[in-house]
Amino acid sequence: MQVVTLEGAIALAGGFPALAGINLDISRGEIVLLRGVNGAGKSSLLHLIGGLTRASSGKVNVLDYDLSPGSDAAQRAAVRRRVGMVGHDAALYGDLTAVENLKFFAGISRVGTQGVGDALERVQLPERTHDVPAGQLSAGQRQRVALAALIVRRAELWLLDEPHAGLDTSGCDLVDDVVREAATAGATVIMASHEHCQDLATRIVTLTGGIVTADSSSSFSSPPASLSQMSSS
Repeated sequence: MQVVTLEGAIALAGGFPALAGINLDISRGEIVLLRGVNGAGKSSLLHLIGGLTRASSGKVNVLDYDLSPGSDAAQRAAVRRRVGMVGHDAALYGDLTAVENLKFFAGISRVGTQGVGDALERVQLPERTHDVPAGQLSAGQRQRVALAALIVRRAELWLLDEPHAGLDTSGCDLVDDVVREAATAGATVIMASHEHCQDLATRIVTLTGGIVTADSSSSFSSPPASLSQMSSS
C-alpha cells in the first residue's frame, strides 16, 4: 500500500522553492531516513506530507487523501488526524500536564484515552512527572511525552524531525525501539535526523536543494537539469 505519493511537488517558502520538484513514493511499514544538510528541504518535506504546508504545484497524496494544490481543506484536516508529528521542540501545551496533553491529543484524533498510562510507561516517563505541567518538564521529558502522544493516537504515519534531540543515550535507544515497534505494527515512519540512524532505517533518501538526489531503495538517476537549476536558484 502506498502511503505517500509525490509527483513534481513544489512548495514555496518566502517566494523561494523550499521543495523544488519532489518525486517520492513511500509504502506502508517503511522507516525512511531523510538526510541532507540544513536547508536541504527535510523539514519542509515533513510539513508538506503532514498537511501543514501547501504545495504550489505537483501531486501530493497522503493516506489516500489528495493534498495537491486546489484540494479540499477537509482532506488536509482529515489527514492530520491520522498523522503524528514530533518536531525539534515537542509541540505540547505548556499549561497542561503530560497526562492532560495525551488526553487532548487522543480526543482530537477521535481515539479513546485508555492507553494514556501505558504510553507514558512505554516511553519511560517517571511517574512523578505525569501530573507536572509540560512547560516545567525538561526537553528530554517533553520529547518523551510527544512520542507517547503518537502511541496514544495510533498514528498511521509518523513524521519525526530530529526525534533524538534533547535525549541521552538511553532516550535515543528508546526512540529507536518505539519506532521499530510502530513499523512492525504497520505504521510508516519518516524521520529527518543528523544522528546515525542507518541501522534503524529501511530506506535512506537524500535531499539537496529541495530535490531528491539519492534513494537507497532503487537505482536513482539525477533529476532533470531544469529542476537542478531551479533548486539552486
